[in-house]
Amino acid sequence: MPTLLLAVEPERLPAGVEARVRSEAPEYDVVVTRDRQEIGRLTDDIEIVIGFPPRELLPAMPGLRWYQQWAAGADWLRRHPELVDAPFTLTSAVGIHAVQIGEHVFACLLALARELPGAVLAQRQRRWRGFNEARPFELFDKRLLVVGVGAIGGRVAELGAAFGMQVVGLRRNPERSAPGVSRMVGPEALDGELRQADAVVLTVPLTDETRDLLSAERIAAMKSDAVLVNIGRGGTVNEAALAAALADGRLRGAALDVFESEPLPPGSPLWGVPNLLLTGHYAGATPRYGERAMELALENLARYRAGEPLRNVVDKRLGY
Repeated sequence: MPTLLLAVEPERLPAGVEARVRSEAPEYDVVVTRDRQEIGRLTDDIEIVIGFPPRELLPAMPGLRWYQQWAAGADWLRRHPELVDAPFTLTSAVGIHAVQIGEHVFACLLALARELPGAVLAQRQRRWRGFNEARPFELFDKRLLVVGVGAIGGRVAELGAAFGMQVVGLRRNPERSAPGVSRMVGPEALDGELRQADAVVLTVPLTDETRDLLSAERIAAMKSDAVLVNIGRGGTVNEAALAAALADGRLRGAALDVFESEPLPPGSPLWGVPNLLLTGHYAGATPRYGERAMELALENLARYRAGEPLRNVVDKRLGY
């Protein structure tokens, strides 16, 4: 009997899911574990993996045919190039992050607009920072550039439109419209749009094309009163150039949830930048994560057993 590995801590599984998987896939031996040694004993029998397995064990699974990861990004393949041509289908959890990350993006934009980091610092210093000192701005009628209009970028665009922002979307195929986007452009328009944007939100994965997408030159070309939010992947923004631009006042503010190196090293210059919000790659966190991830996995499981096309198939060469 082939094995279906649910590589998820039991406490992170929604109630009743394990029994549901066993019921819906009775031809599989369903094993719930992330224990490296236990998985190592099962490698010859594993056909399906769902969740967060130790990825270095994947090459040792000769019968692996489908891996449903719980994350959206597949840039981890850059560290495991031997898996790119491996004979298994990789599917991602794209689509389950839109609600919480959309809210995270606007929490950051509103915090920067209303100068909440400065207010928190003043509070800790027991210093009154009043009307004449604060220099907040409004999101209303500002130009928002969303770089990468997938599920997350689409949600950000909808929220931007709800705040009365002028939303410009950038995607590989600009012929595909999206709710909330007043104008869609292609990658060749990035430089021109960056010079006009009041707020820029990056949602793109890390690929050879997107590495250093916001280079030192592009950061320098942005408006001095613009703000940047990156919730896509570290490595798409030149962190040293961003830190210097913020410290010198050449950029109003930024919020980063993702970094070139994670956890962010203690010596990173980003820690000391006052007009920068840092969050530890948790924009996608939500109490409903397991529920949404498993609903997608169960839908794909039904498709897999029926021989139907799977949702969110990743091009392993492109990494998304």
